[in-house]
Amino acid sequence: MPIYLYWGEDDFAIAQAATALHRQLLDPVWSSFNYDKITADQPTAIMQALNQSMTPPFGAAHRFVWLAETSLCQRCPESLLTELERTLPELPETTTLLLTTSSKPDSRLKSTKLLQKHATIQEFGLIPTWKTDLLVKQVKQLAQETGVKLTTHGAELLAELVGNDTRQLHSELEKLRLYVGDSKQPLDETVIATLVTASSQSTIQLAAAIRQGQTAQALDLIADLLRQNEPALRIVSSLVTQFRTWVWIKVMREAGERNEQAIAQAAELRNPKRLYFLQKEVESLSAHTLLQTLPLLLELEASLKRGADDRLTLQTKIIELCEVCR
Repeated sequence: MPIYLYWGEDDFAIAQAATALHRQLLDPVWSSFNYDKITADQPTAIMQALNQSMTPPFGAAHRFVWLAETSLCQRCPESLLTELERTLPELPETTTLLLTTSSKPDSRLKSTKLLQKHATIQEFGLIPTWKTDLLVKQVKQLAQETGVKLTTHGAELLAELVGNDTRQLHSELEKLRLYVGDSKQPLDETVIATLVTASSQSTIQLAAAIRQGQTAQALDLIADLLRQNEPALRIVSSLVTQFRTWVWIKVMREAGERNEQAIAQAAELRNPKRLYFLQKEVESLSAHTLLQTLPLLLELEASLKRGADDRLTLQTKIIELCEVCR
């Protein structure tokens, strides 16, 4: 009776892992009979999933039930908990039950403790955008799995361009795989810069425009990013990363720190050679000015998470940020 709980913000990686389970467990001939994906928006989703899990498979020897975006680990009525306690230990060996959620399980809940006892739990979190070494490692790993050879600089550029967006990374690697064909030559940064869609590059330009107080250019870049369907929260995440790096560098410099290795480490720079250029970028701004941007970015993120209009909220706060840096 294998039971799995996958949780985390990386919904694409969760979907990929669920697809891998599906392919591993089910005979394609009987897949349509023995596979159920039940979404949490259905009123009786959890009970439906449990009932299907108890149903013997047709033909081949396995059934796969996926309960998507479940709230079991965030809230669980007593009546439902009783049903879980009764059903989970009795699931047949021929059934695999997968539960997925984007929210972190609440370890205080009895339902979570029950799943900790019976299920294999795996987190699928997004790599923070400032942890460039992990992003490069992820690019190299997925490139190897896809069969795409990259030079070291090519992998670093691809990580910079796609950030922690695993969906775009898979898409770009598939594009590169088709481009390279039967060639065994590793792709370098020149080819990648030509072929890869660089929405994160636009956010870097946006951060630069804000830093320079260029309101009109910043608003144009926001419009371009939204036209590319770039999520507003991802834009904010990139801005936070960039301004956080600038703040660390400027604060430490103004505090009298001259050890470049220490500054690079505090700013979490994977390549310390970038420090020289980053220092030049914030040469005209004080630490006090840069520190004022962080509360504004926090307010922007909070407003978006509360459901404020993406375009209007971004435009308003971008204007404020440009005024601070001017």
